[in-house]
Amino acid sequence: MTRIAGELKGFDPLPFVNGKELRRYDDFIIYSLACAATALEDSGFKIDSRNAERVGVIIGSGIGGLGTLEKAKETLIQHGPRRLSPFAIISVLANTASGLVSARCGARGPISCTVTACSSGANAVGDAFRLIAGGQADAMIAGGAEAAVCPLMVAGFNAMRALSTRNDEPEKASRPFDKGRDGFVAGEGCGILILEELSLALERGVKIYAEIAGFGLTSDAYHVAAPPPGHEGAARSMELAMKEAGLAPQDIDYVNAHGTSTPLNDIYEVQAIKAVFGESAHSIAVSSTKSMTGHLLGAAGGLEAVITVKAIEEGVLPPTVNLDNPDDECDLDFVAHRARKREVKAALSNTFGFGGVNAVLAFKKYAEG
Repeated sequence: MTRIAGELKGFDPLPFVNGKELRRYDDFIIYSLACAATALEDSGFKIDSRNAERVGVIIGSGIGGLGTLEKAKETLIQHGPRRLSPFAIISVLANTASGLVSARCGARGPISCTVTACSSGANAVGDAFRLIAGGQADAMIAGGAEAAVCPLMVAGFNAMRALSTRNDEPEKASRPFDKGRDGFVAGEGCGILILEELSLALERGVKIYAEIAGFGLTSDAYHVAAPPPGHEGAARSMELAMKEAGLAPQDIDYVNAHGTSTPLNDIYEVQAIKAVFGESAHSIAVSSTKSMTGHLLGAAGGLEAVITVKAIEEGVLPPTVNLDNPDDECDLDFVAHRARKREVKAALSNTFGFGGVNAVLAFKKYAEG
C-alpha cells in the first residue's frame, strides 16, 4: 500500500486569506486564491470598472474539495448534522475556486470550471485561450488547482493499483519512462497563468513570457481509465494544437510530457509522440516534470503549462529525474537527471485524463514585430 505523496509543505496562506477563510475553504481553493493573486501581481494587470466585464476566470480541478467532503462525512457520523459547517458544500464544489477568485479580483467576464480529470488545468487554459481568440474576453485568469491528498483518494488509487508503493524511497518513487516505474506519486498544488490579448499586452508594455498559439482537445473513446495502445487520441491532440499554432513537427523543440510513471501511459505516450514526429522524434527534448512534482491530478496541466512557458522564457529544458534505466520502449531524449540549456522556440504541454480526454497546449516564443 502507498504511504507517500507530494504534499505542499511550508506554504503560508495568510498573506492571501484571513483566518476565517482558511477554516472555511478547502485547500484547493486557498491555493487558487494565492496563485491568482501572485500571477496578477506579476503581470501588473489591473482589473477595474473599465475592463472588469472583459476579464474572466477558468480554474480546473479534477476532484475539487475531496478532503473537505471526507471530513464532513466524519463530522456527520460522529456528531450529527448540526455540527456541519455551512461552507462544507461550497468548499467541495470544484467551481468555487473560480467563483472566489472572480469575486476577489472583480473579474466579471466569462467564468467556468473544467472538470476533465488530469486534463482539467490544461483544458482550462485552452478554453481561456479560445475565449480571448473568439473575442469574448480580453484577458483570462486560467489554470488548475488540486488538494486531494487524503485517505479516500490514496485508498481509491491504491485499489486501482495506480500509485507507486516505493515507500522507502519517496524521492525516487516518481520515475517516468524508467524500467522500475510502478505508478504515480499523487501531488497537490496550483498553477495559474494570465492570458491577455496581444495588442493590449503590448499597449501596457508588459513582459510577455510566451505566446499561447494552439490547443488540441480529443477523446480516446476507448476506456474510462486507460489509454489505448499507440494513443491515437493523444497524437491527434498534439497535431491539432500544432495546426492551430501554425507549427510543423520540426518546429517543436520541447514536449512537456504527461509522463505519469505508470507502466502503460509512458509507453503509449512515447508511441504517440513517434507517430506525430516520425524520425525527428529522437531530436526533440521530452521530459516529465512529474518526476519532481508528483502528479497534481487536475492541477497538473496548469502547473506544467507554467513550466513549459518558463522553459521557453529561460531557454532551459527541465529534466526527468530518476531515469536510471530507461524502458526499452521509451527511447526518446528525456533530458535525464539534469536540466539543460537550450533555446526553445516552440513547445507542447501534454495532459491526458480519465474518461479518455487528451488536452495539449502549444506555446511559442514571442517575437516582437
